[in-house]
Amino acid sequence: MHLPQVPRHVAIIMDGNGRWAAGRGHPRFFGHVRGSGRVKGIVREADRLGVKALTLFAFSTENWSRPDPELRILWSLLKKFLQREQEELLRQNVRLRVIGEVDRLSVDVRQVLEPAVERLSGNTGLQLTFAISYGSRKELARASRLFAEDCVRGIRRPGEMSEALLGEYLWTADLGDLSDVDLVIRTSGEQRMSNFLLWQAAYAEYVFTELCWPDFTPDRFREALEAYSGRERRFGGLVTRLSVPGETSGKGLKA
Repeated sequence: MHLPQVPRHVAIIMDGNGRWAAGRGHPRFFGHVRGSGRVKGIVREADRLGVKALTLFAFSTENWSRPDPELRILWSLLKKFLQREQEELLRQNVRLRVIGEVDRLSVDVRQVLEPAVERLSGNTGLQLTFAISYGSRKELARASRLFAEDCVRGIRRPGEMSEALLGEYLWTADLGDLSDVDLVIRTSGEQRMSNFLLWQAAYAEYVFTELCWPDFTPDRFREALEAYSGRERRFGGLVTRLSVPGETSGKGLKA
């Protein structure tokens, strides 16, 4: 399948696991289990379609307020994913990164996560990023603090600050020219950013789907990219054609 315009960086807010489970009479953890099983297929499809960077919102700073049993299940699923899929990610030449307050993670999680990131660090294919214990406001506050500290040390001067320089202080700095997000997808019917990549997605296109994350298949991912492919991106300029707000493309997708 050929898409005339493939987004270089796709970011996904994987939402709706709990609602998916509740709607079927299951406890919330069942939705997390099913949702974790969706990641592999989406990573494969993104790589196949030519996406260069894929960022998945796995756990927000606000999610720490959830009950301890649910948190334990989430961390267990993360560890199992890394242990189960690491070999395939290596074969696919996928590089793994993690952004967020990683220091807040427990030792047992970091003991699995950090070696996986290191092992895949030399790969040059799809740049896969998990946003874990991530909040965009914290990221921006951290970047401002780091810049201020560099100014105090004499490494920088306040007048040097620019959009490009600020980007060097963000958690996504290692992505280089791939750090800007082209397409944000959110599942579950919610239509908000939820403190996710606010700086990086400043000019992103958005696709919202009513499907909850456990029902978001590679086919639905491809439909989202098709919706993106049919749009004209202005970046503040003018074009001759724009998608009509609210038009749909594929099952449950809203442009």
